[in-house]
Amino acid sequence: MHGVGAITEVSKKTILGKKMDCYSLEIQSSKMKVMIPVDKAKQVGIRGIIPKKDIKKVLNLLMKDEMDTEEDWKIRYQNNMNKIKSGSIYEVADVCRNLYRRANGKELSIMERKLYESAYNLVKTEIALSKGVPAEEAGNIVSDILSSTFQPLPQPVKQQPPVEEKEE
Repeated sequence: MHGVGAITEVSKKTILGKKMDCYSLEIQSSKMKVMIPVDKAKQVGIRGIIPKKDIKKVLNLLMKDEMDTEEDWKIRYQNNMNKIKSGSIYEVADVCRNLYRRANGKELSIMERKLYESAYNLVKTEIALSKGVPAEEAGNIVSDILSSTFQPLPQPVKQQPPVEEKEE
C-alpha cells in the first residue's frame, strides 16, 4: 500500500544464498526505494499503470451513485483497507467515492479520513501517470467528478413568520 512507483532497475541479487532477478522501485510519493524479486512481483501487488483507455472506467466508478452501508466504522475501515491493499485501482476508486460521500453526510474518524486521503492520492496519481498530465490536473478531474455527482441531503427549510399587512 505504498502507492505508485517506478521501476528504476532490474538486477541480479543474491538473497539467502540464491541468485534472483529483482526490481528496484522508487515510490513516487515518499521517494522510498524498494527491492522486490521479479518472481514475487504479482504476489506483492505490483502491476502496471492502467492503460489510458481504462481511465474512463475509473472515473465512471467515482460517479456511481453507491455508498457503503456498513455502519460500524471499524468493520468499514477494515473492508476499505482490504480494498486498497488489493492493488486494484477500481477497488481504490470505490473506497475513494464511498468515503467522500460518507464525509459529506457525517464526519469521518481520523483513520477513515487518512484512508480517504490515501485512496484519493492513489487514484489521482495513477490517472496522472496514465494520461501523462500533472498530478494537480488529475486531482482536479477526480475532485470535480466527486463533487459534481454528490447530491447532499436536502436541508430543512426554516419557516418564516407570516408578514402582517398593515392597514393604511
